[in-house]
Amino acid sequence: MAQYIIQGGKKAEGEVTISGSKNAALPIIAATILNAGKTTLYNVPNIHDTQMMFEILKKLGGNVTKKSNKIIIDTNKIDKYEIPEDLMRQMRSSVILAGALLGKHRKAVFSYPGGCDIGTRPIDLHLKAFEKLGINIDQNYGKIACSCDKIVGEKIDLDFPSVGATENAILASCLAEGKTIITNAAREPEIVDLQNFLNKMGAKIKGAGTNKIEVEGVKNLKDVSYNIMPDRIESGTFLCIAAATNGNILLKNVDTEHITPVINKLEETGCELKIQRREIEIVAPKKLKAVDIKTMPYPGFPTDMQSIFATTLTTAKGTSIIVENIFENRYKYTRRIN
Repeated sequence: MAQYIIQGGKKAEGEVTISGSKNAALPIIAATILNAGKTTLYNVPNIHDTQMMFEILKKLGGNVTKKSNKIIIDTNKIDKYEIPEDLMRQMRSSVILAGALLGKHRKAVFSYPGGCDIGTRPIDLHLKAFEKLGINIDQNYGKIACSCDKIVGEKIDLDFPSVGATENAILASCLAEGKTIITNAAREPEIVDLQNFLNKMGAKIKGAGTNKIEVEGVKNLKDVSYNIMPDRIESGTFLCIAAATNGNILLKNVDTEHITPVINKLEETGCELKIQRREIEIVAPKKLKAVDIKTMPYPGFPTDMQSIFATTLTTAKGTSIIVENIFENRYKYTRRIN
């Protein structure tokens, strides 16, 4: 699509069923490499990033079949370990494939990932985690080659609770020798979903959702079917659409516990929210109140909702201040919205 044409002045009203989570689907798609077999996934969002992940798997030797509401992935014949640079640069989450390739095949070659423009977002934490597991890393002209004879469990202390680094450490250590302990781990629900998927495959992981995750290496994993969790950022986006347009929307297939910070801030603006376990209805006031927001690692206010909420607050009465904290020391700023 070359452009969006939006005719304003209308309230957003109606009912929406939330899609599967992009940020849960991408590492789970990468994790299908680990069982070298067939995986059936449900509730995978049909978006550019998931399509790119499928294309990379195919380039590596995998097979992806789409049947109505399910995706069947067969990684039994993967025999390549270099992620194509043109595909790698199209999205940041492609770096998660490195952990899965290393976990299963003990080698991976890739370039620096593309994708999100928020700050520089280097992958040094990912590489430090790999090195802790005994993986050799050679960086040359923007290309990163990782290899090892074996992976032995180790304690990994993350300098920052990075979601991607936490996921890569989990993926690389599922088939390792011994136990890997990840401290200062990211706590996002998508990591819990990855743990649940891998454990259903036969992995031995515990602690996801806390700042300490333990991975006991196993010898192999099995074929599995799995349903991806709802997308909390999509849920928050639709709530903000209703708030910005003085609308009324009912969301279905939503995990309200995952969006508590967004719900709290919307209530502060004057929105009325009727909350059930898998549904939420929002009724916006005629005029929103200004609020202040500081992004934080989960369970704080999510960075991915920052720009969306900022747009909503342009319709509020008064001055709102948003502080971006996730990439402090790398990229930090304050927005004042009048």
